[in-house]
Amino acid sequence: MDNIIYLRMKKNVELNKMQRLYLKDIAYISAPSALKSKLENTFIYNITEKDQNIIIIDSFIVIDHLNEQYSGLEFQLIGPAQSIIRIKKVKKTPSILLASIVWILLFIGTAMTIMNFHYDVSMQEVQQKLHLLLTGEENEYPLWIQIPYSFGLGIGMLLFFNHWFTKRFNEEPSPLEVEIYNYQQDLDQYVSYYENRLNDTKPFH
Repeated sequence: MDNIIYLRMKKNVELNKMQRLYLKDIAYISAPSALKSKLENTFIYNITEKDQNIIIIDSFIVIDHLNEQYSGLEFQLIGPAQSIIRIKKVKKTPSILLASIVWILLFIGTAMTIMNFHYDVSMQEVQQKLHLLLTGEENEYPLWIQIPYSFGLGIGMLLFFNHWFTKRFNEEPSPLEVEIYNYQQDLDQYVSYYENRLNDTKPFH
């Protein structure tokens, strides 16, 4: 059984620059220690400018390539059928002025959304009636209800999104993180289909 090698493709790989890809960059390898180092350093693909920022490495082509170089070994695939290689672009230092403008626009947009929602559901009238039921007196601005409600609204949003800047309140993902994950999964499927359909898997070189 020493001639059986198990491979598990890495689903997503992020690189900072164009470079030569080796098997260890795109797959996890289960093999005897005597062979593992040699297999890990097997050349797979050379990323160039024409590849742009996304490359799809299909496991079938990888195994076919390995069979040519290691005829005495049997390669078995476990897990994903391909690796998506992304070349990260160099991020520029964000402008403080631009970040401030975006923050102000988001703040105003969020405030308008909350105010319009409260107007649509007649929140002030509800709070006035609640004050009347609890105290027996009419009050146009029941601040003892409105102020705690305002704080509770903000705290509730923090708990809902499970973040305070970079700090998490618990290990559970927030609904936003789940939606981002689902979006990333759909994006990966589209990229895999689109790249393979256009290029029919790029050859090794």
